[in-house]
Amino acid sequence: MTLGVAVDGGTLAVHELGHAPAGSPVVMALHGITANALAFGAVAQALNGDVRLLAPDLRGRADSRSVRGPWGLAAHAADVVAVLDAARVEHAILLGHSMGAYVAALTAYLHPSRVSSLVLVDGGVGFPAPEGDIDEALEKVIGPAMTRLSMTFPDDDAYLDFWREHPAIGPGLSAPYGDLLAAYLRHDLVGRDGERRSSCVLDAVRADGADVLADPVVLRSLREGTAPATLLYAARGLMNEPQGLLDADRIAAAELPATVRILPAGGVNHYTVLFEPQAVRLIAYAVGTSV
Repeated sequence: MTLGVAVDGGTLAVHELGHAPAGSPVVMALHGITANALAFGAVAQALNGDVRLLAPDLRGRADSRSVRGPWGLAAHAADVVAVLDAARVEHAILLGHSMGAYVAALTAYLHPSRVSSLVLVDGGVGFPAPEGDIDEALEKVIGPAMTRLSMTFPDDDAYLDFWREHPAIGPGLSAPYGDLLAAYLRHDLVGRDGERRSSCVLDAVRADGADVLADPVVLRSLREGTAPATLLYAARGLMNEPQGLLDADRIAAAELPATVRILPAGGVNHYTVLFEPQAVRLIAYAVGTSV
């Protein structure tokens, strides 16, 4: 089921993944910078209706691509509150992956009464802003992802063939969870055959990425926030390289408060942490113990 929620600049699409009994705890799942709500399909199956899982396509992506600016993580945090208001939910667990983890931490920092706890997956940890030009820093981190946004594909199969070459994502398309991964990737596509392209709005991606790297409030949100949190991190990186975005040393250097529980997610990478069964079970465990 998909809900339409009025937000500043348009209507946000919010997918309710799975079916939960009335009165179940509410979890809002927040995806990464060029991702969409269906990134949480495997997690929804693992949770098995134990919670009401609301997963918005964040503004400028997928079914929320027509939402206009403002861009940036503060706008996403305001959208989270708008979704809670529309769903008549006083407070919720926020589950965030990658950029979505930063949105979750920021929401909890700015609106503490609306967030009961956080589950952060391979993101949300603030580090000192990079020196020099932020656009150059952003290009180093997500340059390949931004290049994809300007590409066109003849059809959905060609888009999946493009992803089959990606070292972190491609092997997953042949895994038992491949159908869920393919559904997530297809949900990104818009346009007619011959001109299929990513739904992501490049200006939104750039603004959001700049906030993750350099916005001072975003960078201190988890460290100075009061919501209890669980942080899971993948051992491998964006291109399946052996160095992940986070590791024990980097997390220790961030000087997070004792309210943040740290759980290594094992040998998965930044993307498959949401699909590989052992990591998905760990995320479901973290959500269940946060209720």
